[in-house]
Amino acid sequence: MNRASSRRDGLPLRRARAQRRGLLLAFAGALVPLLILLGLQYRWLSELEKSSRVARESSLGAYLSSISKDISYFYWKEGQSALALPSQAFAAEDPAAKFCRFFSRAERRFSGARPFFVASFGDDPKVSVHDSVAGKMVPAEEGPETDAILAAVIPWHLRSQSGRTFEEVDVELNDSDPRFRTMVKPVIDEESHLVGLVGFVLDQDYLKNKVLPKAVDEIVGELPDLVVTVWDRNGELILGEEQTSKPARSLYDSVSGWKLTIHSRSATPEQWARANFLFNLTLSAVLALVLLAAIAFALRTASRELHLSEMKNDFVSNVSHELRTPLSSIRVFGEFMRLDRVSDPAKVREYGEYIETESRRLTQLIDNILDFSRIESGGKVYHFEECDLVEVVTEALKTFEIRLRQKGFRLYFDGPEEELPPVAVDPGALAQAICNLIDNAVKYSNGAREIQVAVGRTDGHAEIAVTDHGIGISRDQQKRIFDRFHRVSTGLVHDVKGAGLGLSIVQHIVQAHGGKISVRSELGRGSTFTVHLPFTPSAPVEPSAPEEKS
Repeated sequence: MNRASSRRDGLPLRRARAQRRGLLLAFAGALVPLLILLGLQYRWLSELEKSSRVARESSLGAYLSSISKDISYFYWKEGQSALALPSQAFAAEDPAAKFCRFFSRAERRFSGARPFFVASFGDDPKVSVHDSVAGKMVPAEEGPETDAILAAVIPWHLRSQSGRTFEEVDVELNDSDPRFRTMVKPVIDEESHLVGLVGFVLDQDYLKNKVLPKAVDEIVGELPDLVVTVWDRNGELILGEEQTSKPARSLYDSVSGWKLTIHSRSATPEQWARANFLFNLTLSAVLALVLLAAIAFALRTASRELHLSEMKNDFVSNVSHELRTPLSSIRVFGEFMRLDRVSDPAKVREYGEYIETESRRLTQLIDNILDFSRIESGGKVYHFEECDLVEVVTEALKTFEIRLRQKGFRLYFDGPEEELPPVAVDPGALAQAICNLIDNAVKYSNGAREIQVAVGRTDGHAEIAVTDHGIGISRDQQKRIFDRFHRVSTGLVHDVKGAGLGLSIVQHIVQAHGGKISVRSELGRGSTFTVHLPFTPSAPVEPSAPEEKS
């Protein structure tokens, strides 16, 4: 091989390496920004975790605040309606009767109070309580409930003594005695003077059994994961369940005087925020992996296309050389004979044999190319018939006799020990496969001029084995030698031309016959290709076009 040829052979390799380096740089160019983005995403998610925990605690606190506001609004609304006593009732001829009728109607509308009371701030100040059983106003009797009523009335009575005028005053809660909270409403006359006070004591049982459960259900009823627990001032459980974990939020309700707490059954705000952080981080990682996989797949596809393009370029170059060689030989020997430069019959016969050999070689190459085209397009059709396998192999070997003799090869044929049953094959296609295997053995003989062809049977299969003593095939290359356009990249590859289609076509033919092909080889010690074919005739399996492999 001359130096110019070596340089030409090295150019595709250098070009391929440069292209692969470009693909690796492209992958790195996509990977580095993605890693930076993942780092920023991790930082943002960490900050989001902290803010999520605070937001979760705030949202739980908002639920409690809404419950407390619902309770307050309920009593404010009912108090506004139930305590709307006109100031004229205090100046009536029989104010007690007026008060009694008013409170009777109020009690029918609102059952969450016990009892209603009224305080007159005239010349004879007094406090009367409505007795709903007797249906009349009675003086307030001594006791803790009366003490709570007086605690709400006295501040307003002192204000009335100051002589100051008042604007319209809203209802007011007095919780000086936690056991008897009162809701009062000052009564202002037309001259803006405070003439009295009307109010009621909150019914704690009604608040506990009616108002509180309704408020909790309206706010968190559709959130079963949240648990609201209510405790009284003495630490006794009023609503909810015993907590197994620290409540996320607590609130003291001014109307009821109870402590409201809320927590999640499944997780604390910290755990909830952490779970969201891990979920988002996992999702980001999965998306990043999918993106990386897509990039890797795209680069792998590009690499395969580059590799396939290189193999096709090699294929075109090798086929061109393979076509020129027999054509040149045929033309030269044809010119010798046309110009009568040979008159010796032996020489004429020798030249004729050369022309025949090169013609067969050319035919075989063209057949391989045409068959490969049909295989690729799915148009390859096989015609099966029961044949004597030994006869098919013998006929195929005859086509190589002249070529093998000219190249100095000795071909040994070992037939079966006993007659084989007929095998359903396409004789022409199987002969082509055998010729391709022998041609492969000749090309890579590396000076060893012996080829063995054996026909036999093993485990219910017919076998055709072609053995050479050439350069051999490495173990890693044995997995790829049946790929289209693939040629072994070591040994005599630069000295031996070929299209890289022979073994691919052999595999397709054998699979179409329902069989398989195997190879046993060692570097420097030769190779044995064995075709295994089933004896029992069966419907032929039309194999798909060979997959592209990088």
